[in-house]
Amino acid sequence: MMRNPTAKLRACLLTTVLMLASAATLAQPPQSAAGNPPGTHTLNLKDADIQALIATVSEITGRNFIVGPNVQGKVSVISARPMQPDEIYDVFLSVLRVHGYAAVSAGSMIKIVPEAMAQAEGGNSVATAESGDAIVTQIVPLRHVAAAELVPILRPLLPQGAQLIAHQTSNSLVISDRASNVQRVAGIITRIDTVSDAEVEVLPLQHANASEMARTLTILADDKATQASGEVPRILADERTNSILIAGAKSGRLRMRTLVTHLDTPLSSGGGTNVVYLRYAKAKELVPILTGVAATLNNEVSSSGAAVVTPGAAAGSSAAASGGSATIQAHEETNALIISASPAVFRSLEGVIRQLDVRRAQVLIEAIIAEVADETASEIGVQWQAPVNGLDDNTFIGGTNFNGPGGTGSIVSTAQNPLALGAGLSLGYITGTTKVPGVGDILNLGFLLRMLKGDGKSNVLSTPSVLTLDNTEATIKVAQEVPFKTGQYTNASGTGGTGSQPLNPFQTIERKDVGITLKVTPHINEGDSVRLDLHQEVSSLAPSVDGAVDLVTNKRELSTSVLVADDATLVLGGLSDQNASDSNQKVPGLGSIPVLGNLFRYRSNKVSKRDLMIFLHPKILRDAATEQAVSSEKYNYIRTEQLQMRGNHEALTPQARQPVVKEMHDFMSDPNGPAMPAAAPRPAAKGGAAPKKPAARGDK
Repeated sequence: MMRNPTAKLRACLLTTVLMLASAATLAQPPQSAAGNPPGTHTLNLKDADIQALIATVSEITGRNFIVGPNVQGKVSVISARPMQPDEIYDVFLSVLRVHGYAAVSAGSMIKIVPEAMAQAEGGNSVATAESGDAIVTQIVPLRHVAAAELVPILRPLLPQGAQLIAHQTSNSLVISDRASNVQRVAGIITRIDTVSDAEVEVLPLQHANASEMARTLTILADDKATQASGEVPRILADERTNSILIAGAKSGRLRMRTLVTHLDTPLSSGGGTNVVYLRYAKAKELVPILTGVAATLNNEVSSSGAAVVTPGAAAGSSAAASGGSATIQAHEETNALIISASPAVFRSLEGVIRQLDVRRAQVLIEAIIAEVADETASEIGVQWQAPVNGLDDNTFIGGTNFNGPGGTGSIVSTAQNPLALGAGLSLGYITGTTKVPGVGDILNLGFLLRMLKGDGKSNVLSTPSVLTLDNTEATIKVAQEVPFKTGQYTNASGTGGTGSQPLNPFQTIERKDVGITLKVTPHINEGDSVRLDLHQEVSSLAPSVDGAVDLVTNKRELSTSVLVADDATLVLGGLSDQNASDSNQKVPGLGSIPVLGNLFRYRSNKVSKRDLMIFLHPKILRDAATEQAVSSEKYNYIRTEQLQMRGNHEALTPQARQPVVKEMHDFMSDPNGPAMPAAAPRPAAKGGAAPKKPAARGDK
């Protein structure tokens, strides 16, 4: 420990002098060593402040620097030989890179900032050999490789602070990093961005089937040994031209092309038998069509001069057909076609089957039958009877006897049966009874007054609907079978009986449908229109008519062909009927007297008006989802109606016994299968309780 104050002061002064000397040395450019070429400098620093290094490089190179406030630290530079000013500047950039700083050019000035800030501000646009460790931002356009595919490849080759962005529109890469790294990555991109030997080859087949060939080659390409080679081509089949498409590298394509050549060879027997399972069409209906196609192919082959072998059809088979070089049979149990033909003919037939065996659209047809009727009737009249007393038989000899509508309302019928009075107001005067020969005692009715006014309205709406396939006739009938007497026979001869007793009587009856009948055949066009050939019939029983020997029916029938847009409503036809009838019965002379003549009249009138309209609403169902939506709507409607009836507390039938359809599952939300009514509960497992049945909505 130094106790002498004078010695301590001397030591402090010595230290201060040495520090001042060191600062003076750094403030001046390093002098060239003895024997160094003129204009060269040797840069040797140890733990020097980075600010002093920047000032030294500025003096040597003549460049102007702007130093950021965050640029701080100690640096060490060891140089074994003299360097030119440009070399010293490169060393300076390397020192900045080591310490996390970068130099960014800004006109005549150079900014010294942290590396992250330098990338944000940008730098030179192109990296050159003279750029060294400067921060640059360069755009590298690509010609053959997608920019997005190179990002995961190049990202590990760049430091964490570097920026690599793919611009897909221009297919370019934007790289921001040190110039040396950017140059290195640009060289790698140049080697990768080359024309690939991956092409697509089309190999037409002469004998083999393209689909089967593609399936075989795909299985072979999925082999582990093939995948290990890294050259797995893609194989597709074009059934229309019976060709194989191979996409991939040249080596893989060459291997697959060799296999195709070996497999595409004719069969030793010159033909084969194939079974084609149909999904939508009926096998029996396709046999005549395919027979004609096979015969046409046979004629084409014959005209070309090639030899044709025509095998005979199987004997005893009604579904077999021989068409030139092909034998076609239908197996209805599995809905399959058995075709024996040469590969070329079979390929043509297979193409026809593929285009015919397609899902046919369905059409939901809803017919709307609306009928509105309005009927009014009025009746008023007075009838008189004047009996003459004093005669032995007390017989009526004078009076009026008018018949009302339907033959009711006459004074004679009222006197015979007062309880058979018709509707309306009836007033009469009775003076006792009178005996009429052949009739008996009847009321002695002096006069009868009848007054009636009726008003009837009816509103009938029927909406029959039917779902059918395209070009398939459908019929819906909602009717009653009404018996109509067509004839009778009675034998009133005396043989086998006494007097006029009939023998072997009988009647012949024919039952006819009375109700609604809809027959329709839809034809879907290529657009969204449907042509409908339909027959609509609406019939009903009419009230009894005087003079009719049997029942009377009202019948409205319509047959037409229309073109309707999908999910649109079109009127098919209609009927507007209006009838007015008046009846005026009076006694001649007396009935014409003003005012008093009303006592000798009987008047009635009837007015009826009926409006009938028939509309049609077709809807095309092209897929299962649309069909399910329509079915669910109808199903839920009828279920809602049943639930409302179950909620009627005034009904005598217990709610538990009211029938209700089960709830339908939502087809779109159930991943386990199509929508079906709720299944019945499974029986209880042995030793366990039975599972609970889920209650339907609205169940009590």
